[in-house]
Amino acid sequence: MPFPADLVPPDRLIADDYVLRPITVADAQLDHEAVMASRELLRRWEQSTWPEDDFTVDDNRADMELMERRHADGYAFGYTMLTPDEFECLGCVYVFPHDAKFLAAADIAALGERRWDEIGAAVLFWVRADRLDGGLDDRLLADLRRWFADAWAVAPVVFMTSELFTEQVALLESSGLRRCFTIAEPGKPGLGVAFADAPPDRSHSTM
Repeated sequence: MPFPADLVPPDRLIADDYVLRPITVADAQLDHEAVMASRELLRRWEQSTWPEDDFTVDDNRADMELMERRHADGYAFGYTMLTPDEFECLGCVYVFPHDAKFLAAADIAALGERRWDEIGAAVLFWVRADRLDGGLDDRLLADLRRWFADAWAVAPVVFMTSELFTEQVALLESSGLRRCFTIAEPGKPGLGVAFADAPPDRSHSTM
């Protein structure tokens, strides 16, 4: 199911060393370069053979068409992460409703008190492999947490990754987010994991 029809996603996020804006077909070449430079980590992130070694710009353009259409339809929102001059792609951010098709088909188990049907959005992101040593993924995560708190009308938000992408799991854990769900998708060899801020403490409520 799509997000609510009245949800207006932010147009962009501007930081000192990058900008996020909606991804379009015109980004296929830059995105392809980043994907292929990061293919080993993306295969663990996707838990699949994607992108294959022979993955082409035309293949990627078809993916971009789908992402652009989903964004326009309000089904899911995809953002490309670019250098401020927009000459290089640094990664991507994807925002899905909790009942997106691939999530509806998954076996999702709660690790605490949260319920999956109460999740406002599931966020996935990746940063190109040659920028990880500089801490760009850490800065992106911190910015995303503020962005979703301040500029998005969806809550609560979870950040999803694959347990096989151990570097991103460690990043999410070290940020103070809590592991709150596991996601078993059909045909995938490992589990997805979802992290979120701790829920509000209601133990001292006067209601």
